[in-house]
Amino acid sequence: MKAIVYTKYGSPDVLQLREVEKPEPKENEILVRVRATSVNRTDCANLRAKPFIMRFVIGVFKPKKMILGTEFAGDIAQVGKAVNLFKVGDKVFGFDDSGVKSYAEYLLIPQDGNICQMPENSTFQEAGTSIEGAHYAYNIINKVALQKGQKVMVNGASGGIGSAAVQLLVYFGADITAVCSTKNIELIKSLGANKVIDYTKEDFTVDSEKYDYVFDCVGKSTFSRCYRILKPGGVYISSELGPWSQNIFYSLISAIFGKLPGKEGKKVKFPYPPKILRSIELVKKLIEEGKFKTVIDRSYLLEEVADAFRYVEKGQKTGNVAISLGD
Repeated sequence: MKAIVYTKYGSPDVLQLREVEKPEPKENEILVRVRATSVNRTDCANLRAKPFIMRFVIGVFKPKKMILGTEFAGDIAQVGKAVNLFKVGDKVFGFDDSGVKSYAEYLLIPQDGNICQMPENSTFQEAGTSIEGAHYAYNIINKVALQKGQKVMVNGASGGIGSAAVQLLVYFGADITAVCSTKNIELIKSLGANKVIDYTKEDFTVDSEKYDYVFDCVGKSTFSRCYRILKPGGVYISSELGPWSQNIFYSLISAIFGKLPGKEGKKVKFPYPPKILRSIELVKKLIEEGKFKTVIDRSYLLEEVADAFRYVEKGQKTGNVAISLGD
């Protein structure tokens, strides 16, 4: 089968299209014919092994898994003898931030892994780009006791995580102010944001509004910059570690003292994201109810994965970038 292989960390130039052996499922495993996947921020981090701490999970000196790819959608081609939750022909989708080797024509996954029946009203490409951003967005939201009507600012609202966060916050009943560039204003309004700030024209950190929560879904701000727009007791959460990993440090202090000392009860939380299957099941439910739509910027073929990485690493994508292996 065809697969995108890498044997060392680095730029997209290290990615190679190769013929590799098609895997065979063990008793509890499922062989999925991959129809679509994505290139996302998690994949970019796995490619370059940055931040360095990731190497303790994905391989200290070189990748443990030679095939990249963290999310997928496809149909089941073969099942192991002990598999009883799925059958051949089922359309499925899944995600694992440590990698599922989805940049290949086939992948193996345990039947009790992070895999679920695909939404009935979704295409492979929509399903195969729907989970990564929504998973991280959901686990940002889960870190606070969000109440209906509370004011939330979403910075980076047009990215994979941000566009998912806006839709999830609409579902949970928040009053949303979204930050994006001029070209994406109408898109973000259509996703349900109550107010949109164009960061190319104004600084969102000097907004006159005060917010219960600020969710930075691109990691391009800091607590110190957003402090003034938080209400007393408000919470700042970023999808990134922040300069010198300050978000982990601040979140530890917030957890120990219940707040950041001398900061009007304001705090920082870090969205360590467990329970991936819970996120997948929520995405499936919302897609089937017509309450979640995957935003797809552009699509590439498997052999064009390196070009897809180069585009994503520019940091200007809208929503998600799909890789199609036949829809």
